[in-house]
Amino acid sequence: MKNESLYSEDLAPVPVTNRKWNTWNYAALWISMSLCIPTYMLASSLIGGGMNWWQAILTIFLGNTIVLIPMILNGHAGAKYGIPFPVFARASFGVRGANIPAMLRAIVACGWFGIQTWIGGAAIYQMIRVWNPGLAEIDHTSLFPKAAPFICFLCFWALNMFIVYLGVESIRKLLVFKAIFLPIAALALLFWAINASHGLGPILHQPSKFATTSSFLDYFFPALTGMVGFWATLSLNIPDFTRYAKSQQAQIKGQAIGLPPSMTLFAFIGVVVTSATAIIYGTTIWDPVILAGKFENKLLVSVAMIAVAISTLATNIAANIVSPANDFANLAPSKITFRRGGYITGVLGILIFPWKLIADPTGYIFTWLIAYSSLLGPVGGIMIADYYFIRKQQLTTADLYKVNGQYTFRNGFNYRAIIALLLGIIPNIPGFLTTIKVITPDSVPAWISHLYNYAWFVGFFISGLVYLFMMRNYKPLVSDSFTAKEETFHVAID
Repeated sequence: MKNESLYSEDLAPVPVTNRKWNTWNYAALWISMSLCIPTYMLASSLIGGGMNWWQAILTIFLGNTIVLIPMILNGHAGAKYGIPFPVFARASFGVRGANIPAMLRAIVACGWFGIQTWIGGAAIYQMIRVWNPGLAEIDHTSLFPKAAPFICFLCFWALNMFIVYLGVESIRKLLVFKAIFLPIAALALLFWAINASHGLGPILHQPSKFATTSSFLDYFFPALTGMVGFWATLSLNIPDFTRYAKSQQAQIKGQAIGLPPSMTLFAFIGVVVTSATAIIYGTTIWDPVILAGKFENKLLVSVAMIAVAISTLATNIAANIVSPANDFANLAPSKITFRRGGYITGVLGILIFPWKLIADPTGYIFTWLIAYSSLLGPVGGIMIADYYFIRKQQLTTADLYKVNGQYTFRNGFNYRAIIALLLGIIPNIPGFLTTIKVITPDSVPAWISHLYNYAWFVGFFISGLVYLFMMRNYKPLVSDSFTAKEETFHVAID
């Protein structure tokens, strides 16, 4: 008899016979995930912030190489035991405490859902504006956008919710469309930029705006943290995907092949095009939707905006609905279905005010990306420390689904993990409050506020080390009654 408070078919271990993802499946996954508008905006925002082309590309490559490490480490448990992220988190946080990291990750996904939905709505508005030039440009300065852009946003949001209602299977054709169209569109945009600015020479000679090495480093380190933060969500919930891996080598090689190269290549296109806009229009345009709206051919703009909307819809459902739906389901497996989890994500995606998050490069990198990396870095540090140093990669799978097993700790919560999580978050709070101007920079010591520039790293190492210290006397028990070869999985109610 299954424990309905901890078990559902969606959360159960995947049997070996159902694990069919190979190296190229994971490479294709990351290529598809990387080719999205936020990746382009990520790269071009660095140019907008003052970097030249090679500084921006180097920052992005380093960030994605760094985040690949926890991605592969956390993916190991998924490939070995066939369990999703919320279940894996039970080993370190407790069977009830796992809801804490799951919710932190889910809220961030809701933010990404809102950002992608805003991009899709903006694409629809730009298409309408091409045929009605009297409409104003999108205003990011006010708390709420003007009526027309906001209506387009809500319409695109409703389309996302309709796809959720139909089920995730309905997105497959859209994903195929995206995988074919977006690389073609990106290359077309690249060739346009090179042609309109008379070759790569003028673009690549755009100088850095940083006069000194010190001023560059002041921007580089928080930017690098933002690059790591871009995939900080997936570095935690990657077991949601690696649980289908044929082998450890499949997930390791596939992710290494797919993530850093594809992110760097698409980022290069964003850098080149954004640098070209400074030459062509006299101002840096880092939002591709706004850039496309400046083209003179109305039909071309309409086709481009429709394509952006469809590809954004596909990415949104695949990347920003599936995982938080699982996380919300972990709260109450018997009550929250995928559909209900998707609706919760949609509502929170509006309340996150996504139009303000991407209004400018500063808000996108320093407020959004770094802020949530300060929450997820500590979670990653704790989970990796627990799995590799405390448990030596050995889990008792059956106990992960039991109310009274070894992962119950005290009332289902591992308070040592929660304390370590808080201690990893606290050092970044002063810098965050300074960044959003809640407190003045001179109200806290400069070195404390500057820790925020390294938020993911600070949280990751502080929480990981504190957790190891607090768990130093803990002796895990490993007597796994479940093997991955079993086709069924039953958990008795205690």
